[in-house]
Amino acid sequence: MKILLLGSGGREHTLAWKIAQSQHCKTLYIAPGNAGTAQCGINLNFSDSDIQQIENCIIEKQIDMLVVGPELPLVNGIYDTLKNNPKTKHVSVIGPSQKGAMLEGSKDFAKEFMIKNNIPTAHYKSFTKENIESAFEFIHTLHPPYVLKADGLAAGKGVLICETKEEAHNTIKEMLLSEKFGKASQKVVIEQFLDGIELSVFVLTDGENYLILPSAKDYKRIGENNTGLNTGGMGAVSPVPFANQTFMDKVEQGIIIPTIKGLKKEKITYKGFIFIGLMNVNGDPYVIEYNVRMGDPETESVIPRIENDLLDLFIHVEKQSLNLVDIVINPQATASIMLVSEGYPETYEKGKILSNLDKINDSLLFHAGTKLNENKEVISNGGRVIAITSFGNTLEEALSRSNKNAEILDFENKYYRTDIGKDIL
Repeated sequence: MKILLLGSGGREHTLAWKIAQSQHCKTLYIAPGNAGTAQCGINLNFSDSDIQQIENCIIEKQIDMLVVGPELPLVNGIYDTLKNNPKTKHVSVIGPSQKGAMLEGSKDFAKEFMIKNNIPTAHYKSFTKENIESAFEFIHTLHPPYVLKADGLAAGKGVLICETKEEAHNTIKEMLLSEKFGKASQKVVIEQFLDGIELSVFVLTDGENYLILPSAKDYKRIGENNTGLNTGGMGAVSPVPFANQTFMDKVEQGIIIPTIKGLKKEKITYKGFIFIGLMNVNGDPYVIEYNVRMGDPETESVIPRIENDLLDLFIHVEKQSLNLVDIVINPQATASIMLVSEGYPETYEKGKILSNLDKINDSLLFHAGTKLNENKEVISNGGRVIAITSFGNTLEEALSRSNKNAEILDFENKYYRTDIGKDIL
């Protein structure tokens, strides 16, 4: 098979690494890819959200399957575009239809979907600038802190937690009146704060059947002990120790099954990953959000633990025969630590040469923001530069390996958190 994978981050390098091992993979193209994906296949120089270019590439290179890494092409309707074009409708697409992608594309749509399908989630209401006074009134019915979410895609920065009513009022004004997140915050979801521990659960579905992938926990804050600004993710571990069989049974019965049934009931075409962001509140799972693709950096911890041929699973997704497959999970733990550029998630420099890549043992390297310079050296090309993933018989062992190699791998002004996973050990 000829595969086109969209994206350029650590998630995409991990998927490319896994797809390239498949017996079904003849040629793998990645658009636009990075220095890591170039080791697994052929990078193509166009944007992963340029739908016209993606269509042209599929026709020109006779692509059999499109695997969509990031959310934007899905929210923009890449699935529907390809299925409505006679020249590309035969292509398998791993990713939902545009309607299905609304689970991530609109927080309001997702919350309505959860309420309709009796899926446990925080109490909420949605507001626009037309009813901003009602938003202020709703704040008074909640206890602090207050959770404010931009309805649309805001590159992972659209969720704000306000400690006081005054801060919440000012933030609502910034979002609705000053369009803090542009179009994404023309509608704002305000919800009750859930106190608990977060985790991510991943599902692969063919629209009828599903497989539950390994659980993971990621670390969003830039600073040690979960302090400072939110980032795209500073590291992840898998599995999550508290996500035992009892807890996961609650997730499956109360969240996964109603989600799949809800999509079917609304006749929403959904063939791909569902990433369920959960809060464990005293042993009960609540949905914080849905994403319609794999998470990053969770992918770097989750995908290496899956022992099945990934393309084999994707072929079953296309045929709606996932019920014929058993997922095989490596019982070992994984820990991923992200090395980032100093200054991230604000301003940072690019173009720093990565050294000691050849001195890394006992770990997998998944490139996130890298490219090759004219001398074929790997240089930094983003805020999150490279993820180091290690296996271990215990989480401590996996973390110890990743931390050891995070010290060895070097580039100017690198930064990483040394406390990933320590809160759940």
